Amino acid sequence: MKMGWTLVFYQTPAGQRPAAVFVEQLSEPARAAAAALLLALRERGNQLRAPHSKPLGEGLFELRSVPHAVRIFYMFLPGRRIVLLDGIVKKRDDIPTAVLTRLRQLQREVLASKP
Repeated sequence: MKMGWTLVFYQTPAGQRPAAVFVEQLSEPARAAAAALLLALRERGNQLRAPHSKPLGEGLFELRSVPHAVRIFYMFLPGRRIVLLDGIVKKRDDIPTAVLTRLRQLQREVLASKP
């Protein structure tokens, strides 16, 4: 049997864990949906597909919850590791530019800090 994936909440140089804070602040139904998605991601990793996972390009992915519109953004690292970057409750179809810019910055920080 294949080994599962390891989920890691990214910690910024300032000690913040944006994805962890996001999940903790969700309402109970949305938190339950997020927990189910994270479990599926841990089990299936890069085999998780639409409608639950969507590639955003350049190694960034979006974990998608319906109907709660919860979005958790993540990336893969070697060794079957998944880094959870941040999340939003999506109110429109596209990802706001400011959010995407922040996610790309977090992604760069992860890549710069990995051993």
